[in-house]
Amino acid sequence: MMPSYESRIIHLINATTSPSHIRQIQSQFIHRNLLKNHFITQHFINSCNSLGLLNEAHALILCSKPPSHVFLYNTLFRSLSHSKTPHLPFALYAHMQRASLSPNNYTFPFLLKSLADFQELQKGQMVQIHVIKLGHSRDIYIQNSLMNLYASSGEMGLCRRVFDEMPDPDVVSWTILITGFRNAEKYDAALIAFEHMQYAGVVPNRVTMVNALAACGGLGAFKMGVWIHDFIMKKGWELDVILGTALIDMYGKCGRIEEGLRVFHSMEEKNNFTWNAIINGLALTKNGELAVWWFNRMEQEGFKFDHVTLIGVLSACGHSGLVDTGRQIFRFLVEGRYGFLPGVKHYACMIDLLTRARCLDDAFKLLKEMPFEPTKSIWGSLLTGCRSHGNLELSEIAAKKLVELEPDNSAYYVVLSNLYSDMGRWDDAEKVRTLMKERGMRKGLGFSSVEWESQEQVSEVY
Repeated sequence: MMPSYESRIIHLINATTSPSHIRQIQSQFIHRNLLKNHFITQHFINSCNSLGLLNEAHALILCSKPPSHVFLYNTLFRSLSHSKTPHLPFALYAHMQRASLSPNNYTFPFLLKSLADFQELQKGQMVQIHVIKLGHSRDIYIQNSLMNLYASSGEMGLCRRVFDEMPDPDVVSWTILITGFRNAEKYDAALIAFEHMQYAGVVPNRVTMVNALAACGGLGAFKMGVWIHDFIMKKGWELDVILGTALIDMYGKCGRIEEGLRVFHSMEEKNNFTWNAIINGLALTKNGELAVWWFNRMEQEGFKFDHVTLIGVLSACGHSGLVDTGRQIFRFLVEGRYGFLPGVKHYACMIDLLTRARCLDDAFKLLKEMPFEPTKSIWGSLLTGCRSHGNLELSEIAAKKLVELEPDNSAYYVVLSNLYSDMGRWDDAEKVRTLMKERGMRKGLGFSSVEWESQEQVSEVY
């Protein structure tokens, strides 16, 4: 093929902005057998990727006879790994297998990233077997990709196994391990891994620190969070919006929102997540009036509220007894003044606010009127409030509903039985105890689990 003709074809491909033109070029590829030219085909795949037409590139590679070079498959795998396209990456890999085309060490990281995005655990395990058979099991990029697949699927045991087999894990390996434990809410394991990373002499990066800070917040590990903050300052890292927000969130969840506010004021750039971290931190420290002040200031600064913002401010109102303020904010939310309608968590916050304020009838009315099926935590919140304020009738309704929603939880039966005893309904109390025996249940910790569930809506993860 003449270089001038090749350059004209490449120019045509790169200038294409229409799906119909891509399909015309695709026809010419088949007619003129242009797939033999890897350079032109690579440009075609990249153009398809930019136009969101990777199905066309996939179809072109599949119809190539003899099979295309592994380089072109890898180019398509790379594009698919960024497109979040389900099924196609593994289908392409299966086609490679059928065509007896051996993948190389560049193939697997892109393929495994696509599988991780959709938590395709079983397919990933099949790929790992091929990795071992083909002798790529010591490639650190492939090992990190395998770790990411297992961590994304919540399989931290498998993730740790791959990590333990690595002779020299790098900062990416450690960060995947810490992030995986953090996402699985195994905060203690995440921080232990973070400490071992220091002993191994591997210097953390920004992503490592963001996830370690999240683990500190989840565990309430204030001293470790301060150590990370000091490390960041000594390294002279800029507190960008991601790292700064992670610090604010950590301080808020550790009950040190004053330090979080100092970080906030030091940041040049802020986004919704930053403001939400401040409001949520104030909610957790039961500083409702200040949370409402920051809520109003957020709007004045031109930031738009989102669902998390409203959860934070309503929770803050509930914990600080700001009933009228909470009612007004919720009314504006229902009216659509914030640009969206309340979700189930907003109703949960409002019901919790009303029950804390002894407005039990209003809370029950709102529960019945909400356009969602009440969740277990909502019924638990109502039960907690009704019991603490002595409303046995509503307590019974809530307890019976919890038994219905979770018939294997003995705590709800205990609560219901105790309620009947408090009401002098001894026969009903005995019936509940008999039902527990028939179902093989034993009296456990009782009411504590119900009280815990009523707090779930406050602990929003950023």
